[in-house]
Amino acid sequence: MITFAALKKTEHQVNMEPKYIQKIAEKLSLSVQQVTNVSNLQAEGATIPFMARYRKEATGNLDEVAIGNIVEEIDYFTDLNKRKETVLKTIEDLGKLTPELKKRIDDCYSATELEDIYLPYKPKRKTKATQAIEKGLEPLAKALFEQGSINPEEAAAAYIKEEVKDVKEALQGARDIIAEWVSEHEQARTKIRQLFAESATLTSKVYTPKKDEEEAQKYRDYFEFSQPLATIPSHRLLAIRRGEKEGYLLMDISIDKQLAVESLEEIFVKASNAAAAEVKKAIEDSYNRLLKSSIENEARLQSKAKADEEAINVFTENLRQLLLSSPLGSKRVLALDPGYRTGCKVVCLDAQGNLLYNTAIYPHPPQNQWTESIAEIKCLVSKYDIEAIAVGNGTAGRESETLVRSINFGKHVSIFQVNESGASIYSASEVAREEFPDHDITVRGAISIGRRLLDPLSELVKIDPKSIGVGQYQHDVNQTKLKQGLDRVVESAVNFVGVDVNTASKHLLQYVSGISSTLANNIVQYRAQNGPFKSRAELKKVPMMGPKSFEQCAGFLRIPGAENPLDNSSVHPESYALVAQMAKDVQASLEELIKRAELRKQINKRKYISETTGEFTIEDILKELEKPGRDPRQPIEEFKFDETIKSIEDVKVGMQVPGIVTNITAFGAFVDIGVKQDGLVHVSQLSNKFVSDPNEVVKLQQKVIVTVTEVDVARKRIGLSMKDGSKGAERQPAQRQQGERKLLGKKPEALNPFQSKLMELKKKFND
Repeated sequence: MITFAALKKTEHQVNMEPKYIQKIAEKLSLSVQQVTNVSNLQAEGATIPFMARYRKEATGNLDEVAIGNIVEEIDYFTDLNKRKETVLKTIEDLGKLTPELKKRIDDCYSATELEDIYLPYKPKRKTKATQAIEKGLEPLAKALFEQGSINPEEAAAAYIKEEVKDVKEALQGARDIIAEWVSEHEQARTKIRQLFAESATLTSKVYTPKKDEEEAQKYRDYFEFSQPLATIPSHRLLAIRRGEKEGYLLMDISIDKQLAVESLEEIFVKASNAAAAEVKKAIEDSYNRLLKSSIENEARLQSKAKADEEAINVFTENLRQLLLSSPLGSKRVLALDPGYRTGCKVVCLDAQGNLLYNTAIYPHPPQNQWTESIAEIKCLVSKYDIEAIAVGNGTAGRESETLVRSINFGKHVSIFQVNESGASIYSASEVAREEFPDHDITVRGAISIGRRLLDPLSELVKIDPKSIGVGQYQHDVNQTKLKQGLDRVVESAVNFVGVDVNTASKHLLQYVSGISSTLANNIVQYRAQNGPFKSRAELKKVPMMGPKSFEQCAGFLRIPGAENPLDNSSVHPESYALVAQMAKDVQASLEELIKRAELRKQINKRKYISETTGEFTIEDILKELEKPGRDPRQPIEEFKFDETIKSIEDVKVGMQVPGIVTNITAFGAFVDIGVKQDGLVHVSQLSNKFVSDPNEVVKLQQKVIVTVTEVDVARKRIGLSMKDGSKGAERQPAQRQQGERKLLGKKPEALNPFQSKLMELKKKFND
């Protein structure tokens, strides 16, 4: 696999031109120096996580999002420059490249503007205009276009010949030529484009022959639909486009025709004579036949790109939150993949997620071996010293959870329901076959559920993000951009948390900054042949671990138990000498400096500032020395669904029930309340206050109390509310994980009763 970072490295071997740097800085409201430094670092092979964490002085303390925005702009101008080269060569080959035209192209910063400049010179297939030109009608078109005092019919009569039968055909050909000139005119295209941006309306209607088909009914909200294009939400646009693609809807984007034609006439009509009348006819034809469809296609593409971006942002934010879900940590786990007829697959894992034992139990119909299953689980918990149980939330999940909770283990065993979305994808994957070649997909699926509880990040990186179930129209958006966005999020999350190099799989390692799939495999092989890494320095012995790769990855790799405690921290090896000097200056060992806060308070930060090390780096080092190697993710909390509801038939309007947020979209949040169908908290029901972004209120995997507002058993739909008036509005603070940017630094809210109970359970578990 080529990671996002590795991809970027290959694309940019040279720095950006200063004129593009200036434009990027202006657009993003950054300094030229910041953009220049990011561009230079990228050209040198630096990844986004590395720049954000270890080159803060160069970037001006920009976070990953800001650096990513710069990278995207660099990509844009890189592609634009390549396109300029093609355009210039094509026009030059035609012998039409003038110094003025070359300068216009060189000074162009917009892909749309560049294509408008290029359009008159672009090789064309046969059009009405080219056919008319072949018949020798271009001089007539020019004469009419000048709108002088000529008689069009008389002028056209001079062009009657074998190819042109009569005056009518001559005038039509001349108008065809003029129409094409109008459609290729930069100002005209800009004007119509502006009108589409300001006033375009999107309409959809049902394709009548399919109106009554069952599949068409999911689009019935759009059978007669109209909304300004500028205000239509991304999910609505993507839904309409999907309906159009499937043949159930007809979609149109249009503006007021009269306004469009009048706007064009203001540009081209210079007189009020007979020639001008011909030009007016050509203008109307140009709009109807050429311009409207061309700019409408642009509007379609632009609105789709905008909707894609919003949907991808929703997906990536959900994925980020899921990847940074609370880990159980190093505990011995029994994982149960529930089922009815085929039974429940059970696996026992050690604290590192290695498989110890697997079997199957059959507590549910038709076998109904309830008592035997209880005895088996109780025996396994005792035999393998199990500390926690993970129950998949799929088919028979609630029934299996009830089974497990009914057992008296004679000790505290934490019980968690685990979202198993994607587990079946993993179980049938090449990765799973490679990890467990001697076990079938049912065993692999149970292992994935257990490992997801231990460390969601380590396990989820093995699964295609599109299969995890946290996206919105993920199959309808631009797949290249989606993959880039998802890869970037995965890479960001992995590097934010850090990776234990002695336990990490090659699938996890390849997302670490500077590590390719080949290098990840080499690390695992070296570890297998030589035993665990004893220091970060030992990584240099791995084949293909060059100086640049080591620079990029070392700070994100952890070695617990290393002789140098900094090897288990986010302090980069390039700063080890600096930390040693700090310890020496306060007359302490490195270990003492880490353990004693009073020693760290004695350090004068400004003393260690140099040309290569700034205040940002020093502050990061001191923060890390407070808690080296600590997992930045929030500790896990036990959770229990309402035991009185097992299916949608048990759910009644007015109930207040606990739930877990499973997906967040632009229009609300989906919450699992312990039945097979997630309920929807519409964005209007998330808070008594107006909510523009559901992520401001809820987070993925957040535990909430919701009130049931609607139950439709037939359609399997549940409406939920978190409003205060619904008695279900109290909720956990929506504070982001440390390192995420929007809500960073906000003070936590007071715990509600539900949270307090969870904290009690958590304390009991930790004790």
